[in-house]
Amino acid sequence: MKAIRVAEFGGPEVLRLEEVPEPAPGAGEVLVEVRAAGVNPVETYIRAGRHAVRPPLPYTPGVDGAGVVAAVGEGVGAFAPGNRVYLSGSRTGTYAERAVCLGSQVHALPERTSFAQGAALGVPYVTAYRALFGPTRARPGETVLVHGGSGGVGIATIQLARAAGLRVIASAGSERGRELVREQGAHEALDHGSPEERQALLDLTGGRGVDLIVEMLANVNLARDLTMLAQRGRVVLVGSRGPIEIDPREAMVRNAAILGVFLYSLTEAEVAEAHAALGAALESGAARPIVAREMPLAEAPEAHEAVLRPGAAGKIVLVP
Repeated sequence: MKAIRVAEFGGPEVLRLEEVPEPAPGAGEVLVEVRAAGVNPVETYIRAGRHAVRPPLPYTPGVDGAGVVAAVGEGVGAFAPGNRVYLSGSRTGTYAERAVCLGSQVHALPERTSFAQGAALGVPYVTAYRALFGPTRARPGETVLVHGGSGGVGIATIQLARAAGLRVIASAGSERGRELVREQGAHEALDHGSPEERQALLDLTGGRGVDLIVEMLANVNLARDLTMLAQRGRVVLVGSRGPIEIDPREAMVRNAAILGVFLYSLTEAEVAEAHAALGAALESGAARPIVAREMPLAEAPEAHEAVLRPGAAGKIVLVP
């Protein structure tokens, strides 16, 4: 079968399409024929060797995907060959024609959700769920700013927050992005490239600020985020590409909290809770992944460049 392999850490050019032996599921495992694989920014950091997670070389990237169960190992009773599933984790990597996953990493995919949409579920929607309902404990009636709302995690956060009864303000760097966040449920949309963003947000909240900020680019925005919080507000950090200097007094005078989301440290119970909520959101229609671009597996290097460019309008997926 064909798979993307990484033999050394480096730039996108280290992603190479190769012929590899087809894996087989062991006890408690599921073999899935991958129809689409999600591309996440974190995978670019891992590939470059700039992440806390450094898999043994060589490896196949990818944790998100969707497809059809091809075979199940001993002890797996929840799935059978032919079942439509989405993947949130893989033992062999999802940038491939087939992937082996633990039974706990495989989840039912409703018929109305396409494989490309299924590949956009795992990292973005679990991250969004944890950002809203983990230690931050977002509550109905609160106001949330989704700072960078037009990418995969941002769209997921908007949808889940709106379904939970929050007032949603979202930002994007382009007019198309702002149209998209409104379409996905944001009550108001801001331009996060504008020097007037902070004042515009304060005007929308009557000078109070927001209860929660879900931040996609902390190394650029965190210092300003702290000045846009209401009393006892929270900033939850989803993404960052470097350090930033902040004034701690801005947090102190607001009795504010800064929290982070790191999926690799979640407990099994926390992951199971998120997928139970996600399953209900798929059934109700609250979770509706937006796919911006489908690319052939061989174009994984270009996908890794594209996923980091500004102006996101949904999720990038690879199609084997």
